[in-house]
Amino acid sequence: MVRHFLALRDYDEIELYDMLTLARELKEKQKQGIPHRVLDGKTVALIFEKASTRTRVSFEVGVFQLGGHGLFLSSGTSQMGRGEPIKDTARCMARYCDGVMIRTFGQEVVEEFAKYSDVPVINGLTDLFHPCQIMADLMTVIEQKKSYKGLTFAWVGDGNNMANTWIEAAAIFGFQLRLACPKGYEPDARVMAWAKGKAPGMITVTTDPKEAVLDADVLNTDVWASMGQEAEQKEREKSFAGYCLDDALLALAKPDCIVMHCLPAHRGEEISDSVIEGKNSVVWDEAENRLHVQKAIMATLMG
Repeated sequence: MVRHFLALRDYDEIELYDMLTLARELKEKQKQGIPHRVLDGKTVALIFEKASTRTRVSFEVGVFQLGGHGLFLSSGTSQMGRGEPIKDTARCMARYCDGVMIRTFGQEVVEEFAKYSDVPVINGLTDLFHPCQIMADLMTVIEQKKSYKGLTFAWVGDGNNMANTWIEAAAIFGFQLRLACPKGYEPDARVMAWAKGKAPGMITVTTDPKEAVLDADVLNTDVWASMGQEAEQKEREKSFAGYCLDDALLALAKPDCIVMHCLPAHRGEEISDSVIEGKNSVVWDEAENRLHVQKAIMATLMG
C-alpha cells in the first residue's frame, strides 16, 4: 500500500522517530562525503502553488543528493493553474514520477491528490499543516537537547499551520506545549480537539506570551501574516502587539533555551533582531535540517 506524508498524525511516534534518526544518519553521510543515492534513477514532481525559497531549494537539492531528479512545476506554468481537476493531474503524475511533493493552500488539495495518486505524496505546506518543517524542528531539538522528552515547548504568535502541526507533534511525541495566541487567532479547533483526545493535559492555549514562555526549553514563532494574508498585515500588527519574541520574553525562559523560527522572519515584528542573532538561536541549523529531514522522508517513502 502506498503511504503518503500529509500530516504528522498519519504516523506514530516510533515511525516518525525512525525518520528523524535516518535524517541524522543522512546528515552525517553528507558531511563525510558518503554517497546515499537511494533514489537513483527516480523522479519526484515538486508542485508549487505557493511561492517558496527553502522548500524548493531543500527538496530539489535533497532529491539530487539521493540520486534522483526533482521536476519543478508551478501552478502558473501547468494545467493545474488553468483549472485541470486535481485528480486528473494526480493520476498522470503517478504514471510519470515516483513521488510527488506539493506546496499549496488547502489541505483538501493534498488529500485529494493523494487519494488519486499511486505514488507517495508529501505535504510541503498547506494553510493547515507544515509537517516537514516541524520534523526539521524536532530534529534540531534532538541535536541541541539530546531528546524532546521532558521538555516544555512554547509557541508565540498566530495559531497557523505551524502552530497546528506543533499541536499534533505534542500529542504524538508526548511533550508539554504552551501556545500564546491573540484572541481570534487561535489554532484550528478540530486539531485541538484531536490532540486533547489523544494527549489530555499536554497542550494549553493562552493569550499571554509571558505565561507561555515561562521556564520553557524551546521557543518558537512565525510571521504574523502568512502567505495569502498580506491584506491583513496592518490589522494583525495591532492584534499581535506584545507578541514579539524579544529579549524581555527570552529572559523568562530557561537560560539554556533554544529559539526557532521557520523563516522568512520579519525582524522587529514577531522576533527581534537581537534574539534571532543571539546565542540561544538555532534558526540556521533548523533551516539546514529541512534538507536532511525531507531526504529521510523521501527515502522512507520512495527508496
